[in-house]
Amino acid sequence: MRTLVALTAMAVILSGCTATHHHNAVSTTQTAPTTASAPSTPPPARVTPETLLGASGMRASWVEQENARPGTSAWRIPAQASSAIDGFADKAYAADGQTVRLYVSTPAASFHVEAYRMGYYGGAGARHVWSSPAKRGGLQRQCPRTPRTNLVSCAGWHPSLSVRLTDLFVPGDYLFKLVGNGGQQSYVPLTVWDPRSHSAYLVKNDVFTWQAWNAYGGYDFYDGVGACPSGVYPLCSRARVVSFDRPYAGARGAADFMGSELPLVQFMEQEGLDVSYATDVTLVEHPGILAQHRALLSLGHDECWDLRERRAVVAAEHHGLNLAFFGASAVLRHVRVHQSPLGPNREVIDYRDSSEDPLNGHGDPLDVTGNTWAAPPASWPEDAFVGEGYVGFRQPETPPIPFVVADASAWIFTGTHAHNGTTVSGVIASDVDGFNPGAHPPDLQIFGHSPVPLAGSEANGTHWGPVYYSDMTYYTDPASKAGVFDSGTNNWIAALTPCAPAARSCPAPFVRRVTGNLLRRFAGGPAGAIAPSHANWRHIPQYS
Repeated sequence: MRTLVALTAMAVILSGCTATHHHNAVSTTQTAPTTASAPSTPPPARVTPETLLGASGMRASWVEQENARPGTSAWRIPAQASSAIDGFADKAYAADGQTVRLYVSTPAASFHVEAYRMGYYGGAGARHVWSSPAKRGGLQRQCPRTPRTNLVSCAGWHPSLSVRLTDLFVPGDYLFKLVGNGGQQSYVPLTVWDPRSHSAYLVKNDVFTWQAWNAYGGYDFYDGVGACPSGVYPLCSRARVVSFDRPYAGARGAADFMGSELPLVQFMEQEGLDVSYATDVTLVEHPGILAQHRALLSLGHDECWDLRERRAVVAAEHHGLNLAFFGASAVLRHVRVHQSPLGPNREVIDYRDSSEDPLNGHGDPLDVTGNTWAAPPASWPEDAFVGEGYVGFRQPETPPIPFVVADASAWIFTGTHAHNGTTVSGVIASDVDGFNPGAHPPDLQIFGHSPVPLAGSEANGTHWGPVYYSDMTYYTDPASKAGVFDSGTNNWIAALTPCAPAARSCPAPFVRRVTGNLLRRFAGGPAGAIAPSHANWRHIPQYS
């Protein structure tokens, strides 16, 4: 890990931004025995300020000290390990003092749980925090499906163990690794947040979208079991309601966290940045925390937003909160949350058709779930807020395509040696956002303008001959001066991952430098006060 060096006058200590979440890490359970593994001894305190502006953003001594502790690669699940163990937690996020119940189903005779805080830790990627005693295994009951809504819920499972979070559990993103005595392994994710934090950056894990694509039990918002008329979208067999009261089917239980979120978490922790963590549900239940931070970072495939979440973030942006949408299709899908048998806001509703939604005509039109936020009766498209909108996606089997620099003089390309037309291979993949000439902030600045072939794509909007475009955009609010950034691709965070030494070309150095430039600019308050956007969309050939 890089040491913190003394910086010149350009590296200033900002007043009022001390971190309140500098804990030292371990957890206990309600039934934890004395043989539970102990944490590593923290290193001696370093004589550094709590926060200091560095090359890649606002650094915090507690994050540096945390990531200087010994890491381990034991959090990883080998490809050959059996996946015959499933589990979920009764909370998507939790804080010091709360108890988290875990529900586990496995044919294994016994199992135990290992908790890992995800970060950098010298490249190991995580630090082992705690292990549970062995618990009796067993298969839980089959999770029933509710007719018509196709809701699959495992709320009838018996809790397997409880974990009480103490102040030794350092706030961050966690993976609880479930390990059966026959080698079965899977994950349960948990976000540990600090309500007192005033960190520069608030990372939002997009758990609504994790659930939207969670097909555990056979149903998610996009697909389901059963025949449907051909050529009709969305499919009739899809779920209308999904539940947090079930395991995640993908990525060994880690959902979308591994590929679309973890690389940015590791980058920020490697750089020692002043970061706190939250989820969509956190913002629904505690919207006031946004005022305690300078930038909200939307990760991965953050397409599903609840009305209360959207109103909270819009209001915070109007008061100067910078926003970074690192993925594409942000704020595209319209969901709302409802209580489940295990707690509040644990069912996510999205009928994808307003005529099916029982709330249609009987409540706030902005809460009715049409196919997208732009669909009536909500009729609230994301373009003017995000800066641009969803325009299509690349098929999974197609390789990533190059990012093309459109405004090399912009601050975001400092240190990259880019010029207009510079291409960076391996950046654009999956969902794609593009500029909408009919709906956008007037001072929108286009940083990147990358042609995406129609071949191998599902285009959702205008195209120019055989291509459409992925745009990287930035605008600043004329009143609050908040800055709003959109990467234009779901692959931006994945492209942060360092490449293998034998790779012929690697986007990571460029992507990491641009990401650091963005986080540095967003660290000190409303970005428009220092770097107002300059409308250049009229000078982009396709949009002129």
